[in-house]
Amino acid sequence: MYDEPVYRVGIYGASGYTGAELLRLCAGHPDLDVVLATAESRSGARAAEVYPSLAGAYPGLVFTDADPAAAEGLDLVFLALPHGTSQRLVPDLRKRVPTVVDLAADFRLRDASLYPRWYGEEHTAPELLPDFCFGLPELFRDEIVGAHLVAAPGCYVTTASLALAPLVRAGAIETTGVVVDATSGVSGAGRTLRQTSHFSTVNEDFTAYAVIDHRHTPEIEQAVGAQVLFTPHLAPMTRGILATCYARPTGGSDPLALLADFYAEEPFVVVDERPPSTKATYGSNCAHLTARHDPRTGWVVVLCALDNLVKGASGQALQCANLALGLPETAGLPLVGVYP
Repeated sequence: MYDEPVYRVGIYGASGYTGAELLRLCAGHPDLDVVLATAESRSGARAAEVYPSLAGAYPGLVFTDADPAAAEGLDLVFLALPHGTSQRLVPDLRKRVPTVVDLAADFRLRDASLYPRWYGEEHTAPELLPDFCFGLPELFRDEIVGAHLVAAPGCYVTTASLALAPLVRAGAIETTGVVVDATSGVSGAGRTLRQTSHFSTVNEDFTAYAVIDHRHTPEIEQAVGAQVLFTPHLAPMTRGILATCYARPTGGSDPLALLADFYAEEPFVVVDERPPSTKATYGSNCAHLTARHDPRTGWVVVLCALDNLVKGASGQALQCANLALGLPETAGLPLVGVYP
């Protein structure tokens, strides 16, 4: 006999890819019960109608409007919403729900003045920025444990930060002139169809975008603690992200050994001599890393792969929720990817 779920959970923005992934992961969580799922564009539709893959776990769950009052009495709410929406909801939600985990970028940056520069608009609730902790457990776990407001970073920020932050903290690389080249699958663009995400556009193509000015650059710099030149790319695959990071060493430290030592006790990080592949992380909450120092050119190269919808989004948010609620950090999170 299984115990009944302990915590009542809501997901705002449940019809998007990250929302659907949260529903999938929560269905396998022993202590979470999703009782509210909002979706402005699909309000009134059954979750199983929009995503037949969810039918076994949520045969009767119906998407509703994103009314903050509907969260009254819940223990935790996930926000899987487009940028800017969380800013309007959180001031009300935080009065109704003890714990909020936001997957958007609305509360990730510490400095409110960066939002106009990188997001094109003023932040509407800057007074709340100091109340949010940055939800990357492997780097900021102590802040997340027992937290009431968590801003979980996305796939690009997570990949680059896991690769570079340990080396910066160890003083092993220079903190200027760091280069991050990262490639993501099409699901990273979200469920809303755009010309750039059409199958006929993406198939048999490989392209860079937002060169020099991608909006996640300041988040990477904030989490890593270094100046970063970030260039994202789009690959013709559904899931996955691979970042190749370049930095100048400050001495003779072995970067692979530093990473292995830093992540030795982390359940969701695999450090290996082999170069990581996106396929190995598909469907799992694990990040795979390796590193090299090239004495010929003098560069350190660090590679990191993960599933952009799991460790790069919904899985990370659930990992943060576990820490915030005092549950086992690994609860409901897959360690093993889907292969082939």
